[in-house]
Amino acid sequence: MPARDDPPRHAAAGSRILITGASGDLGGALARACAGPDVQLSLWGRDPDRLAAIAEACLAAGAKVETRSLDIADVDAAIAAARSEDMAAPFDLALLVAGLGETRAPGDLVEAAELVARLGTVNFTAPAAIGAALGERMAARRRGALVFIGSAAAFHALPFAAAYSGTKAGLARFADALRLNLRPHGVTVTLVSPGFIDTAAGRRQAGSQAGTRPFALSPDVVAHRIMRAVQRRQAHLILPWPFALLRLFDRALPAPLRDRLLLSLTPPA
Repeated sequence: MPARDDPPRHAAAGSRILITGASGDLGGALARACAGPDVQLSLWGRDPDRLAAIAEACLAAGAKVETRSLDIADVDAAIAAARSEDMAAPFDLALLVAGLGETRAPGDLVEAAELVARLGTVNFTAPAAIGAALGERMAARRRGALVFIGSAAAFHALPFAAAYSGTKAGLARFADALRLNLRPHGVTVTLVSPGFIDTAAGRRQAGSQAGTRPFALSPDVVAHRIMRAVQRRQAHLILPWPFALLRLFDRALPAPLRDRLLLSLTPPA
């Protein structure tokens, strides 16, 4: 019997699925989780070599795969590509995974303005715009599902990651509003708010090493739980569960105490 968190073998036969950020750890895990006979995958990513390797694994699982080397920071190109691909063959599911997790650089007093602008584009503007473009088309068909990958960081005002936590908070509010907008039209929207995921990018961040992040989950486990949430038409998935408690804890604390706690977690500039 497979373990509870083994990734699913494939999505429903006949599904057509878009995955942005497919050359990353979580996007790749979701691609493998969805891959199976008679499943059509459109995989977008910035790293052509990793994208090709993920595509090969999905092809081996029986999926039909097309790839697009694209940086969603070019928002106009991303919107045009999403509309063009959906017009050619409508998507049943769009997993909007691509994002950046950068924080204040060591030695900087505050985050660089250029970093704030970049995260604003990649973490909020691009996924929100792609979601709106595909949501409009799905609503006209009265079927479809959108998944936005947010972050548990959206629940907290992180002094050393104002751009990251802020953009993810904005995406969370957008996803919730879009969910209400699209619900009468038969389209579901799921927001995923993960805590730490054991990815190569996360381990490269200053001060983080493999195995040192609390409650870190593997990308395959996260991918499996996301797919379960999609199947259940779940509005919001927070994982792992301790981060749901931290969210409540943050809300319950008096503001001065919360501020002191968040500042105590901040690496020195």
